[in-house]
Amino acid sequence: MINFRYHVVSLTAVFLALAIGLVVGTAALNGPVADSLSDNVNALRKDNRQLRETVSSLQEEANREEEFATEAAPIMLAGKLTGRRIAVVTTPSGDDLVDGVVEMLTVAGATITGRIDVEDKFINPDNSPELLDLADRASQPTIPLTGLPANSVGVETASALLGTALLDRPAPAPQVAPNDLKALITAYTSAGYISVRDDTVTGPAEAVVVVAGQPHTDKDSAQKDEAVVTIVSQLDKAGAVIVAGSWGGNGNVIGAVRGDPALAKSISTVDNGNTAQGRLVTTLAVAEQLVDAKAGHYGLNAGASSLLPKPKK
Repeated sequence: MINFRYHVVSLTAVFLALAIGLVVGTAALNGPVADSLSDNVNALRKDNRQLRETVSSLQEEANREEEFATEAAPIMLAGKLTGRRIAVVTTPSGDDLVDGVVEMLTVAGATITGRIDVEDKFINPDNSPELLDLADRASQPTIPLTGLPANSVGVETASALLGTALLDRPAPAPQVAPNDLKALITAYTSAGYISVRDDTVTGPAEAVVVVAGQPHTDKDSAQKDEAVVTIVSQLDKAGAVIVAGSWGGNGNVIGAVRGDPALAKSISTVDNGNTAQGRLVTTLAVAEQLVDAKAGHYGLNAGASSLLPKPKK
């Protein structure tokens, strides 16, 4: 008869056999598994090292391309804008890009008539009534509101008034009187809507370069981005306009111009104005506007026709 002791001995033998099997199995597999894991780790380390070297190489290549564009600029731009008068308008998001753009324009021989920074206050939708009132008070005998938009959109009227002051007028229209220009600029700067680098605008320009950055991201972003497009479109009605900046998401002014059939025909855009290559191309686009009266769209993103203007045949 099988007793309780027999069951205990049997169960003990079973568990002992399982334990021995686990130990033996682990010992048998330990070498191959460990070797496989070690090989995988070494392969990943190698891949990681190669990727770091690739990134470093690409970064060096990009830096070299920037240096090439900077060094090539005096050769490619020599005399392109000699004697030409250019105004530079910077949107609130383009402040980091504007110095490089101005440097390239200067290399080409351009005379900068003024550097105007549009403050965030100018494109804030809450300030539309005040902007309308300011446009009325800032207008001057040779910079009147006659013929300009007279609706309830302050940024449109104000931009149109600034455009007629900052850009040449076709003959036989009377030109802007220096004192009137100074008075108008002073009215806008005193109210905090714009600021002027070096505190001076020397006179009307033949073309204006608008330097823009990324779209806005605050609660009023859609209205502010629309206001920037309004500024550009109103300046375009007064003269040649070139928009240079960095490509962004929804609301980007360059994308908005390219997506508007009417604006795309008259306004030039450069979507990599945050690089030396883009700043060089911006200057070539200015020359193309002034010499050939042609608008073009250049850069790396949607809507660009080529990297730079093609030589005229």
